[in-house]
Amino acid sequence: MELNEALAGKTYPESTYEVTDDAIAAYARATNDPNERYLSRDVVASPVFPVVPAFASFMNAAMDPDLGADVLRLVHGAEEHVLYRPIRPGDVLTVAPVLESVERKDSGETFTVKAALTTAGGEVAAEVRGTMFIRGRGGARRSAAVAADEGAEVVYEETTKVDDDQTQRYAEASGDHNPIHLDESVARMAGLPGIILHGMCTMAIAVKGAVDGLAGGDPTRVRRAGVRFSRPVLPGQELTTRFRRAEAGGGVETFSFTTHNPDGKAVITNGVVEIA
Repeated sequence: MELNEALAGKTYPESTYEVTDDAIAAYARATNDPNERYLSRDVVASPVFPVVPAFASFMNAAMDPDLGADVLRLVHGAEEHVLYRPIRPGDVLTVAPVLESVERKDSGETFTVKAALTTAGGEVAAEVRGTMFIRGRGGARRSAAVAADEGAEVVYEETTKVDDDQTQRYAEASGDHNPIHLDESVARMAGLPGIILHGMCTMAIAVKGAVDGLAGGDPTRVRRAGVRFSRPVLPGQELTTRFRRAEAGGGVETFSFTTHNPDGKAVITNGVVEIA
């Protein structure tokens, strides 16, 4: 069954999400991020946390019978967060989702959902855009793109180990209980080598490096973060993210980045982060 391209532009019901200290801290711990801004001092959410209030809307689209997505072949293809103001405990966010696009490719199909997160005062706090990839019947993924500036000087590098229980902890903190991240038999049935890490946990680990090494530990300086997921990550692997300066202007510095597994293969390509 193919995705219904005519469904692009469909809006889904709005929902509300109340941000709490506990939710922010749980997400930080589930992504191995000890930054005190998430845990104890002048608490704000991480730049990747907006996926938590947006997640249900992504699943509403994925499970929409009119779209026709085969969720057993679904993996996360790409993600972008545009951040307009810090998200803090006590914020009550209205989540407004829309199915932005549906596309067919040689290796599979994609659909993109955008969710705007608006405060009770009517201020847009963040826009979350997630692209889901439905793998072809042969199980092939899209070939990984190599960033054009791969040879540029690395200005910061950070390595983080994925814990053996990382997928369980991330599922609890994020609400993403997709069985390919939790059940070995389901993951293998889906054509995967075993349980794989949530793409958003991989992104959070990478963006942690941007906050640590480029933003002086201040997550509120991150204005945009985007990634393309190019390869599954397995529990127990070490991930190394390398950042390169791309451009500066208008009070914002833009950095590109890639994240690699221990074999040197990219698990994130086309990474970009903007720091104010």
